[in-house]
Amino acid sequence: MIKALLLIFDPSATWERISFARRGLVFILVVYLCPLLLLSSFAEGYGLVHSGKLRGFGEIAHKFTAGEAFIFETAQFLISIGMVFLGALLVKSIGETFHGRHTITQAFTAVAYGLAPLFLLRFCDPLTKDPKWIPWVTWSIGILLSIAVLYHGVPRMMQPDPSHAFGLFLMSSLLLLLITGLVRFVTVWYLQGEFTTFEASVSDLARRLPF
Repeated sequence: MIKALLLIFDPSATWERISFARRGLVFILVVYLCPLLLLSSFAEGYGLVHSGKLRGFGEIAHKFTAGEAFIFETAQFLISIGMVFLGALLVKSIGETFHGRHTITQAFTAVAYGLAPLFLLRFCDPLTKDPKWIPWVTWSIGILLSIAVLYHGVPRMMQPDPSHAFGLFLMSSLLLLLITGLVRFVTVWYLQGEFTTFEASVSDLARRLPF
């Protein structure tokens, strides 16, 4: 979490330290990304259980059971991990179109740390019961901050030719914006109760959990 904050307020120096450390993919995944996602999932899950989410004008907030919140947050955690890997593969592929040779570790590092502000803003999602606009506000602020962080991170980690650096950053940012926006759309619709059949299956599975 501290690294995520440093990337927002001092991106150049923080990217320099990240590049100098030369951490492997597994290290970044286990030591940095998973703890950040777990903390944000716990915060949101706590809000779902204790505050709930409104599902219509004038309605009482729908409170999730501990099992339902656990299943939702577990799914969101796994989707977020998959989103980072997908983003890394796409960024690596884009880099190759600019005649660059990059490793998956370089791309994963750029995406995992670049999306840090987006994941950090998830801590604000439990602050309101309304799932219609606050998640989009936090996503919008988070992705804008992430794009600002990627502006420094993509050239530093991918090391493209100077003439290709801005193009690589721009295409990478647009793809990550689309991917994260799609994931946010699906999660918001679920919290609004739009996937009734799937939610019924989740509730049935949650009743089988030992908590």
